[in-house]
Amino acid sequence: MRKPRKRFALLAITVIAATGALTACSTSGSSDSSSDGGGSGETIKIGLLLPESKTTRYESFDRPLFEDKLTSLGDYEVIYANADQDAAKQQQQAESALTEGVKVLVLDPVDGAAAASIAESAAAQDVPVISYDRLIKSDKVDYYISFDNEQVGVLQGTALVDRLKQDNTTSGLIMINGSPTDANAAEFKKGAHSVIDPSGIPILAEYDTPDWSPDKAQEWAAGQITQFGTEMSGIYAANDGTAGGAIAAVKAAGTEPIPPVTGQDAELAAIQRIVAGDQFMTVYKAIKLEAEKAAEVADQLAQGDTPSPDTTFQDIPSTLLTPVVVTVDNIQETVIDDGFYTVDEICTAEYADACAAAGLQ
Repeated sequence: MRKPRKRFALLAITVIAATGALTACSTSGSSDSSSDGGGSGETIKIGLLLPESKTTRYESFDRPLFEDKLTSLGDYEVIYANADQDAAKQQQQAESALTEGVKVLVLDPVDGAAAASIAESAAAQDVPVISYDRLIKSDKVDYYISFDNEQVGVLQGTALVDRLKQDNTTSGLIMINGSPTDANAAEFKKGAHSVIDPSGIPILAEYDTPDWSPDKAQEWAAGQITQFGTEMSGIYAANDGTAGGAIAAVKAAGTEPIPPVTGQDAELAAIQRIVAGDQFMTVYKAIKLEAEKAAEVADQLAQGDTPSPDTTFQDIPSTLLTPVVVTVDNIQETVIDDGFYTVDEICTAEYADACAAAGLQ
């Protein structure tokens, strides 16, 4: 375990949110002395830097959920930016946030290794850093909030292997992994391989998708379909964006039926594809819990308090939440009952008949 910093004992938080130029979102919460900066009456700035916007979760869920929770805890101003999958841009956004005087930085890195320099700059200014969702590869990180990412891969791999064996279609599969610059992608991949490798199902080809790009996933998958044809009986896709790209390639090739395709993030489009039978499964991660926990830890660090971690990960005090498999059979019990989506949002006119067949009405 690393030695804690003098000022904050065990932890410090870094909030990272990416999107272009920094945007200040100021909302005042309760003004009691326990949560308003020690009764000083001054607004406290917290930085939130997110990595990209191609994955819909960041702008639709992570950002608003974090902001709403944080501003309910005290007089806070969120300094927000999205890096659009550009590590250099995120570096500039972090420097700007530190110049603006943020007390805590919550950072979801584009590149976990490159973001180490951001954590070091923050530490030099005694600003705690929270590694949010993706791991920053630095011993200057004060707290890590994410999911058990290796378990995500295990869930994906297990679901796919079980389905292929059930259907007796075990001729081979392809693997479309995540971005090579995302530390989480390596964990998903590791977990998936731990199940697929001993299953006896051949891995025909494997690809690490630059920037998690659905377009690049689609282009690569199209080439594999041409090469392997019906021998390709399943597709491991690390998230819903790459799954969407793979499914588009399968449809363009006229392949029927669509082989089972995995995913992750429970994006609305993915849930609709699952209802329609185009995508086999996704992994739902309770982003509300993740974002609100990040806000709570940021608040504690900003007040000079020491958060209590649930565990440690690579010697970093951490909270690791539990991911859940979603198939057509449990959409109601997961994303709908949790309030992540409503039936009306999922069951638009295009999906009305499929929703009825799935019991979603």
